[in-house]
Amino acid sequence: MKIICSKADLLSGVQIVSKAVPNKTTMSILECILIEAKGTDIKLTANDMEMGIETRINGRIVKEGKIALDAKILHEIVRKLPENDISIDVDDNLKTVISCEKSVFTIMGKSGDDFSALPETEKIDSILISQFTLKEVIRQTIFSIADNESNKLMCGELFEINGAVLRVCSLDGHRISIRKVDLKNSYPNRKVVIPGKTLNEISKILPGETQKDVSIFFTGKHVVFEFDETVVVSRLIEGEYFRIDQMLSSDFETKVTINKKVFFDCIDRATLLIKEGDRKPIIINIGDEVMELKLNSAIGSMNEEIIISKQGKDLLIGFNPKFLMDALKVIDDEMIDIYLVNPKAPCFIRDNDEKYVYLILPVNFTTVG
Repeated sequence: MKIICSKADLLSGVQIVSKAVPNKTTMSILECILIEAKGTDIKLTANDMEMGIETRINGRIVKEGKIALDAKILHEIVRKLPENDISIDVDDNLKTVISCEKSVFTIMGKSGDDFSALPETEKIDSILISQFTLKEVIRQTIFSIADNESNKLMCGELFEINGAVLRVCSLDGHRISIRKVDLKNSYPNRKVVIPGKTLNEISKILPGETQKDVSIFFTGKHVVFEFDETVVVSRLIEGEYFRIDQMLSSDFETKVTINKKVFFDCIDRATLLIKEGDRKPIIINIGDEVMELKLNSAIGSMNEEIIISKQGKDLLIGFNPKFLMDALKVIDDEMIDIYLVNPKAPCFIRDNDEKYVYLILPVNFTTVG
């Protein structure tokens, strides 16, 4: 095989598919990127057996063929070569020469025939969503998936399609994030749970253009994302997702309307007094027109008041400040509504149309003096 392509195109392709190269594996072939040159296509593929990514790049094919090259070595070589055309030349013994200007690297590859191809999927059942919308929806929900393997369903996000509405939900046992977006067309109802790792990697490689779409195909056990010259195939998480709607409530005893940025900045200042690993709650005392925020730690204490609009009862409640900040960070509204019941019940941050809903459980605290 021999191909010639620009450094920019090759590096971009390598960086995209590298997201599917496993950090640890007993199968050395999975540490590789497969380069295939056939007809007019130069295709790069990586696959960790849970998620696979394939992308096409521009270039000239001098001789057809395929080779599997160590992903880390390939990435570092390409990254550090001069800004010019790069040639990859493979002989019959899999010896691979990567050259650019006067720089020449020779490395050994592995047979492309040993590489695990992406699973074949029927592309029938699909939806269309703009790149920008998908990237935003992931950003606005991904932070509240669980980061451990104790419950696989918590490590994924529920994608629920009802006609022309997509609802995306995530939870980790302490909070729930929900986003609803309108789709361009109406589709049959369905629910799937997509691994958070897959969505995280997609959000990194998705350009996020408003005028370009992503096609999402669903099969029994896989989901396929197609955009630009890239295809991402991922296993779905099997099992029935949690009954989110049973955890949501429209009842409240206290409703607070507050400037989001002012609230966020206040909590952000309070966290200056928290050492990494400490679990110090921020204590919120809701009065008639004022919300008082307090935080006590080994470093010191902080006390600040914010002007609010309140309906209902006064309330004293504590929260993990990080959980509040994670939700506030991804809300674009200038003013937000917070709904509360009592010091032991979750609070809800949501808009009138429930395009977003963030549920956060409170934490116990000792009274701060």
